Amino acid sequence: MFTVCPSCRHQRRPEETGDPGICPACRLVYAKWAKRQLGISAERPANGPQVVIYGDGLTEPIRWRDRLLQVDPRAGALHFWGHAAVYLIVFVWGWYFILLDFRSNAIGESFLHAVNLAFHEAGHVFFMPFGRFMTILGGTLGQLIMPAIVMLVFLLKNRDNFAASIGLWWFGQSLMDCAPYINDARALQLPLVGGGTGTDRPGSHDWENILGTLGWLHHDHRIAWLADAAGSLIVMTALAWGGILLFRHHRQLHAP
Repeated sequence: MFTVCPSCRHQRRPEETGDPGICPACRLVYAKWAKRQLGISAERPANGPQVVIYGDGLTEPIRWRDRLLQVDPRAGALHFWGHAAVYLIVFVWGWYFILLDFRSNAIGESFLHAVNLAFHEAGHVFFMPFGRFMTILGGTLGQLIMPAIVMLVFLLKNRDNFAASIGLWWFGQSLMDCAPYINDARALQLPLVGGGTGTDRPGSHDWENILGTLGWLHHDHRIAWLADAAGSLIVMTALAWGGILLFRHHRQLHAP
């Protein structure tokens, strides 16, 4: 049986009595959870060790695979349909972004660009104590760090894998959002915050400064393509993750 409940994380104490196959705190039936989530039996083998979730009974790779694909056994139909609605939105929106040509900066006209831009500007301020180069790079870091924090909080603190998949989706989208700006490092034609373009305001374009300092200015188009491709791959990974979680949730709802 489980020594630590995989749902509420309650650790069974020696003085607790009752059915060892049921969590004394949240009443989760371990055998049903293990069958639905892991595809294994929670019964003690005749000559083998206990199954200890997140303990030394499972190896690290198996533990994290199962952890990332876990669905809250208490989540009902209302949660499922809410998640399904959100997934439909990010699925359609995600493929819209993926199919855009980053060289057109069409992604810069989306609602999410304004959201990313707010964290971009905040990043400049946050990294200001670390010198001029980090202040400039901090804009891009700011708009990437925020969705990464959202994903990690949902994954590690709230233990909500589906919400974490949306955070990963946002991270990929934000990386794609950086591509047009990187691609403009030599052309300097995109409008900047405060008005004008990089041509109108010499020295004010983030990626002209970043790539110029590194000696990579002539690689601007290639780096932009890599950012867009990596962001697209991350968005597709997030959609696959969320889709698997929805499938497992649906199967859990209709399990006997």
